[in-house]
Amino acid sequence: MSTSHFRLFAAKRPLRFTVAATAAFLTSVSLAQANPHILVDVQTGRVLEHEEAFRKWYPASLTKLMTVYTVFDAIRAGQISLDTPIVMSKRAAAQPAAKMYFKPGQKLTLDSALKILLVKSANDVSVAVAEAVGGTQEGFVTRMNGEALKLGMTDSHFVNPNGLPGKGQYTTARDLAVLTVALRRDFPQYAGYFALEGFTTGQQNVPNLNMLIGRFAGADGMKTGFICASGFNQIGSATRNGRTIVSVVLGTDSLAARADATANLLQKGFTTQFPGNDTLGSLKPYGQGQDQVTDITADICSAKGAKIRSETRDEVGRMKVSSPYILEMDHDPQFVFAGLIPGQDPQPAQQPEKVATGDTAGGVANVPVPMPRPTSF
Repeated sequence: MSTSHFRLFAAKRPLRFTVAATAAFLTSVSLAQANPHILVDVQTGRVLEHEEAFRKWYPASLTKLMTVYTVFDAIRAGQISLDTPIVMSKRAAAQPAAKMYFKPGQKLTLDSALKILLVKSANDVSVAVAEAVGGTQEGFVTRMNGEALKLGMTDSHFVNPNGLPGKGQYTTARDLAVLTVALRRDFPQYAGYFALEGFTTGQQNVPNLNMLIGRFAGADGMKTGFICASGFNQIGSATRNGRTIVSVVLGTDSLAARADATANLLQKGFTTQFPGNDTLGSLKPYGQGQDQVTDITADICSAKGAKIRSETRDEVGRMKVSSPYILEMDHDPQFVFAGLIPGQDPQPAQQPEKVATGDTAGGVANVPVPMPRPTSF
């Protein structure tokens, strides 16, 4: 894995969101040295840039975009609505962090659940939504895989709705781009869910884990994800002057690295003329890693990985990013309501989440560093 250039940017910058790096310097650093990534124009489906786009990868919490697509399809079919109560089951409540710590039997609307899924990446809420739509988690996952095949995600398979480690779960950068473009095209009425700056339960405010929202010009999505085996991943989306571009970046070594790589790639999409006319449909499989799923646990959840992540935070734990395109937010985050249906027991206080599984927990300024631990499949 080669993301050292992103690490160096972060390590050299003492401030939380540094914008001093020049575009010329960034241009000289080739994304070709990075892990799997792809850049796509949503309107045309044209692939602007790609690297290892067919390498099989663990999707982590990027899985939740497939979950959300399946939910939107169920709404379109009239099987469920945004007002439908989502009931926490014992199975859902028992999911590991990141989570909301709702109790079995507590209810929230599907609207609130979707906001929580996309802002906080809560694993417990993801399972509760799957059970509400599919009857069982297993039934929902079958539907997820059916939707993936219909979309043309030929190198993806899902085993759960939240992206927690599981044998047989894999995807590719190309397939994730297919999914993201489909979300933007098929369900434009729900685009606002992906651009939320945060939500409030009435007791706590939760900012979006996507560091580009409110900080990168035109940012309007989409999702982040992390497990030891796949590293730090991000699907980005931005719209400027009516043109929407999406990016997929897989396998970076820190929260800061995935934000930097996403911002730089999206900016490149808006400012560069690209050769070639490949689309997501015409791009042919290539490269290594198509026969087995890449596992980078040894690089990520190890003493070496922890040291790298420690270098992307300042002395008080704030994130240090290097991309000149990620700016300080010029306003307080806007928090929309997403919580339990009124009249129930109050939501439990936020619990500390020391181990990040499925995705990291907390806000931009206070995200726990994953502890070195192996991930089993």
